[in-house]
Amino acid sequence: MTGGVHPVAIVGAGPGDPLLLTLAAVEALANADVVVYDRLVNEAALERHVAPACERIFAGKLPGAHTMSQEEINATLVAKAREGKRVVRLKGGDPFVFGRGGEEALALAREGIPFRVVPGVSSAVAAAAYAGIPVTHRGLASSFAVVTGHEDPEKGERAVDWAKLARAADTIVVLMGTRTLADIASALIAGGRAAETPTAVVASGTLPSQRVVTGRLADVAELAREARIVNPAVTIVGEVAALRDELRWFDTGPLFGKRVLVTRTRQQASELSEMLRRAGAEPVELPTIELQPVVTDHRMRQVVERMLRAEYALHVFTSPNAVDVFFDRLFS
Repeated sequence: MTGGVHPVAIVGAGPGDPLLLTLAAVEALANADVVVYDRLVNEAALERHVAPACERIFAGKLPGAHTMSQEEINATLVAKAREGKRVVRLKGGDPFVFGRGGEEALALAREGIPFRVVPGVSSAVAAAAYAGIPVTHRGLASSFAVVTGHEDPEKGERAVDWAKLARAADTIVVLMGTRTLADIASALIAGGRAAETPTAVVASGTLPSQRVVTGRLADVAELAREARIVNPAVTIVGEVAALRDELRWFDTGPLFGKRVLVTRTRQQASELSEMLRRAGAEPVELPTIELQPVVTDHRMRQVVERMLRAEYALHVFTSPNAVDVFFDRLFS
């Protein structure tokens, strides 16, 4: 803490699966007074790790529809930090991999606000892994390149030299490039990449809604269009994409693709939700009940005293909730 200002934590939330948060990210969220988060951040991570009293500020962006401009986000981080609050800037994936985390760090540094960076699991490797595709593999790929497929249309000319990239790495990972995938594929082929190169497009990687389309570089854009694949998506171009049929593991669970409503209390839902996630389902937590003890403290003390005097031969609890309430009172 410098001059009453806590360092702003620029935190990577990972590719979507809330279990892929790092321990450092969980710790930062648990201690946060304010969390400024992006559209691709899984809300389950906030529900699980952020205190109820923490202020949550949504700064999500869609093409042509930004909740907050980048300048407004920067100003918010500075203002909240100067209020003496512990601020977390929570970003999808890794904040320094096409996440504009570097821009936000510079804005803080130029305002004299201390900051720290908590790296996150990047979708560039995680989405491929959850699709059963290793970005490197001995004998197939000893290098890989990560590139954005979402370029600013106001630039006028491409920032990525696709022709050079075509032969620069064994595996090419393109982030957020579904709308321009046909142009990207054509440019790579024109640069010398074989039209027959195995290619996969992974949408909503690491989530139960994950979808994967595979094909050749020459036709994968059309296949993705027919399957109505949209961002967020990762495209993997290279021989490693052909390994998916043998190595797919995530989307083979018995409940994969199913959405399951969990109506238990917030405190009880976590265990069931985790079991559902392990089976491939997407749990949707919507508590329909809230538990409150109906026995007064005075009455409970009488019950406990009679129990300790061994006046009862048998103690019957009719639900796990009754056990929790009873022992909470007993130990207090």
